[in-house]
Amino acid sequence: MSSTRTGLVWDERCMWHDSGTSTAAIPGGLGIGVVQPEPFIDGPEPKRRFHNLLQVSGLAAHLRAIPSRPATEGEVLRWHDPDYVKLVREASAGRGGEVGELTPVGPGSYDFALVSAGSCLVAVEAVLDGVVRNAFALVRPPGHHAERDQGRGFCVFGNIVLAVLHVRATRGIRRVAVVDWDVHHGNGTEHAFYGDPDVLTVSIHQDNLYPLFSGAMTDRGEGEGLGANLNIPLPPGSGTGAYLAAMDRVVLPLLRAFQPEMVFLAAGFDASAYDPIGRMLLGSESYRALARLLVDTVDELCEGRLVACQEGGYSSMYVPFCGLATIEEMSGVRTGVADPMTLLLDEIGGQELQPHQEAVIEAARQLIA
Repeated sequence: MSSTRTGLVWDERCMWHDSGTSTAAIPGGLGIGVVQPEPFIDGPEPKRRFHNLLQVSGLAAHLRAIPSRPATEGEVLRWHDPDYVKLVREASAGRGGEVGELTPVGPGSYDFALVSAGSCLVAVEAVLDGVVRNAFALVRPPGHHAERDQGRGFCVFGNIVLAVLHVRATRGIRRVAVVDWDVHHGNGTEHAFYGDPDVLTVSIHQDNLYPLFSGAMTDRGEGEGLGANLNIPLPPGSGTGAYLAAMDRVVLPLLRAFQPEMVFLAAGFDASAYDPIGRMLLGSESYRALARLLVDTVDELCEGRLVACQEGGYSSMYVPFCGLATIEEMSGVRTGVADPMTLLLDEIGGQELQPHQEAVIEAARQLIA
């Protein structure tokens, strides 16, 4: 085992995925003619600035740099439909276009999406080879909305889905858990494993934000996989108290009961109070506390085998602080860099667990009791 606890996968090419311009995040061209076009909301700056803060803070010096590689087409075809993969490849070979709902690609995006998916695969390999105890793949385009035959919600290929299938196909890992704290429902991951009893999928998200009418608590899996999917749709405006209660009372007991051999984290940072398209109240210290709970539990259950893959997060100013706090907890290294917004976020109203939020968490707890 390396003395370096945490690995980081970063490839600048992921930042070259060009989503073009748009009418914000309005679907179906509804804003054309009334909304001035602007850069698509899933741009590179939040993630690139996250990487920059890792350097400036000094944390990068304590991380093991893991070289990326593109996923092969065969690895992508473990889940994705061949016609969909062809669509992405052909659109990227030209001037780009839409490959699904709210999923534009530009020239070269196919290759960059392969690097994004492949970066998650090498993170897994580094953990299972004992190079590092856990790893963070700082990638784009994200993956948790992508479905088998279409892109959705900025996601081209299902990065975590492909990583789970990779470890099961090549490493003999059977029982895997995926925890998704992105503000949006992890519909793609849910769909991929909805009937699989050996993959636990848990999504904590803002209720009915995206995709619409997706992520209900009643969606528990099907067939042999019934009970291996859990959604915790928190009300808009949920803060640190609600998220910590959901993690402590529901997610962690479920992980302990499931006994995974490996855990994936869909690490979106769009539940922050400064995100432009989410309506939650988390700060960087909220993410630190969530990460600490998860890391300690994974250490207890499966020797720390945790792989985090970057999902959403659209505040260029604030994603870096949320990401830094998360990787500090994964690595056990504190840099001393202070989040300048912490005091304000701690004092705004709504951070404590509210009765209507507790009702949702209690309903989810009853499902696993």
